[in-house]
Amino acid sequence: MKQWEARERARDVLAREVGFVQKPHGGRLRVALLFPNTYYVGMSSLGYQTVYRLFNDLDDVVCERAFLPPKQELNAQLEAGSPILTLESQTPVGDFDVIAFSVSFEWDYTNIVTMLRLAGVPLRAEARTARHPLVVIGGAVTFVNPEPLALFADVIAAGEGEVLIPALMGCMRESTGRAELLRRLAAERGFYIPSFYDVRYAEDGTIAAYEPKPGTGAPPVVKKAAVKTTERLDPPATSVFTPDTEFGSRFLIEVVRGCANLCRFCWAGYNYLPVRAFSADRILELAAAARRVSSKAGLVSIALCDHPEIERILQGLLDLGYSISPASLRLDDLTEPIVTLLRRSGERSITIAPETGSDRLRRVINKTVTNEEILAATDLIFRSGIENLKLYYMIGLPTEQDDDLVAIRDLTVQMRDVMMRHGRGRGHLGRIVGSVNPLIPKPGTAYQWLPMENPAVTDAKSKRLRHLLAGLDNVYFSIKSERHSYYQALLSLGDRRVAPAIEAAARNGGQWRAAVAETGVDADFYIFRDRSADAILPWDIIDGGMKASFFRAEFDKGQRAEWTVPPKRQKDNAKFLPVLP
Repeated sequence: MKQWEARERARDVLAREVGFVQKPHGGRLRVALLFPNTYYVGMSSLGYQTVYRLFNDLDDVVCERAFLPPKQELNAQLEAGSPILTLESQTPVGDFDVIAFSVSFEWDYTNIVTMLRLAGVPLRAEARTARHPLVVIGGAVTFVNPEPLALFADVIAAGEGEVLIPALMGCMRESTGRAELLRRLAAERGFYIPSFYDVRYAEDGTIAAYEPKPGTGAPPVVKKAAVKTTERLDPPATSVFTPDTEFGSRFLIEVVRGCANLCRFCWAGYNYLPVRAFSADRILELAAAARRVSSKAGLVSIALCDHPEIERILQGLLDLGYSISPASLRLDDLTEPIVTLLRRSGERSITIAPETGSDRLRRVINKTVTNEEILAATDLIFRSGIENLKLYYMIGLPTEQDDDLVAIRDLTVQMRDVMMRHGRGRGHLGRIVGSVNPLIPKPGTAYQWLPMENPAVTDAKSKRLRHLLAGLDNVYFSIKSERHSYYQALLSLGDRRVAPAIEAAARNGGQWRAAVAETGVDADFYIFRDRSADAILPWDIIDGGMKASFFRAEFDKGQRAEWTVPPKRQKDNAKFLPVLP
């Protein structure tokens, strides 16, 4: 694509937006905020939009956006060597002071490499000089395991943007050169400077130690940055509206941060603690201001009903004329008023996550809900007029047996029967859509030491489940490939030694099998090895606030099929008495 064509396309994109920010560059720190995927995906990300707003809220900072070009344009740009441009001023990304990546998914790691290449910036930090932009990588994945990206980043921002962005810009204002800037950042909470550490490996290939280099001032571990309270904090909300996203011009807003349920497989539940609710009044104020450009509201949270005023928020949005779509709802918190308000707003579908069909296996993973409660919630959902139900299940969980797969089928059939009963009464049948994913043991969880299940076993379970679910009317299931999960697990559980494979996959169009073979990366070492005896795990360089002893205790309780009860539910103590397998 020629430069004039790229500029015309950027102007066309801006013409369909409401709320973008344009500032003069003169005298300001210039940040190019990159999302390592397409515009359609990136502008659907509330985290990306929030970082854009936080940077531009600073008077002496100008932040502009850039995205991965669509595939055909990307290939043309790579062949022509055309630089990637920002949307707002159509300036080459490589001309900015900072290139900041907001990364949400492991699969986008290769796109980081591609975008650096398009920007004309050396791929690895060690090859950059002071004349290059500072490359900062942040986002949800940096909470979990930043190491696969370590060699590409000058700085990794581990934590929440509300804390990190003012600190980053403050250090930039006060520093006279790159070396001083990195030392200042290393002294701030939440900033990991990979080049400030030597990694020492044991003979068996495991990590023996992270050793801060002398004179850098780097701490032994980097503490995650997080806001202590949301009392005076604006909730993250859509600030740039465009029809060209997954959600159209929907107004997205974060309602509550964190989840107290502590499912043993869930990195987000652990890494976003403590639970912090945003002001209901401010949520409704922002929604009222956005009403002129949007009629649909999306409520973002991993534990929506943990907000103490969720019913008032829903009623307020309904009064403003919004249709309301929540994220996945926790089954144990669904109430008749909440479901009724969602239905009155026009919602036709609700998403819930039973995770498995077995009460025993739910105790193993600390999903504190029973089949009886799930069926009661299903009846409430369909009785209230909701027509469709989306379900999330997992396979490959610890101690899983064939009976647990049968239980997924049996529970789904029971839920379908509830749907059919209510649907026939209304003369309209809805559908149940299930999504099944193999467990990838995640860093920063009770399962961080586990090897991933053998793909042949997972494949057999997938085939078994497909057979069990075949022929169910009004039920549609998708089961994720174990091959897809294999390479995602490599990126999730790897360390900086997987960087060559990321570079190779970026060159060859995402052919991971070939990339791993070309670079000699031993993927099985990271994916199928029991890590319980490892002295140091790759992600131990970041202190997320949870102790390894807690995770080990949680894993042991899971093996005994015992719940850890959230404080807010301990009054239900009879249900949570230990149950023998």
